[in-house]
Amino acid sequence: MPVPVQVQIIIFAAIAAFVLFQLYNVLGKKVGRQPEDDARAQPAGVTANPADPAAGRTNVLDAVTLASIAGLKARDPGFDPVRFLEGARQAHETIVRAYASGDRTTLKPLLTPTVMNSFEAGIAAREARGETEVAEFVHPARADLELATAEENRAVAKVRFLAELRNRVKSADAAAEEQVEERRVAEIWTFERILGASDPNWVLARTEPANA
Repeated sequence: MPVPVQVQIIIFAAIAAFVLFQLYNVLGKKVGRQPEDDARAQPAGVTANPADPAAGRTNVLDAVTLASIAGLKARDPGFDPVRFLEGARQAHETIVRAYASGDRTTLKPLLTPTVMNSFEAGIAAREARGETEVAEFVHPARADLELATAEENRAVAKVRFLAELRNRVKSADAAAEEQVEERRVAEIWTFERILGASDPNWVLARTEPANA
């Protein structure tokens, strides 16, 4: 016996209502991890810096670094870790390029005398071999603040740099091919400046290898 049209309509309406209810259950709720969940999950006492353009992520200052910054800011209220990191990244690129090209004039005001003497020896050795070099950054270097503190009359800050470099070396032999090397470099650079000095600029006091 055929089902009356009215009954068919009621059945189809009930099915449609059930489907819509199920769709609401799925689409009407938040699915997966939400941005506000990340905000709530961030540990207390941790401050985020602006996004790092090199790494495409946000650098985070841990509690130990924040504590050391507080100690430095007590002696130097104008210290801004965000601005400092941006300046350190620019100084890093300038120094790497200047060392490769043997630009002593650019290097001298950016380095302590000890570091300048070390760089000078490397430049002189390269010049004695008759080589010229150009350093290029494959990507902007990543910079992370490891430490910022006050030691006696000095402000001291350590920055961990991770960079991908392309070095082009040309020998004195004009017929020789240019040597191109790409490498990933991880280093910690220590910057210093005298507290209360009229010159607010930081200088590079030490470089050391770091884990990549």
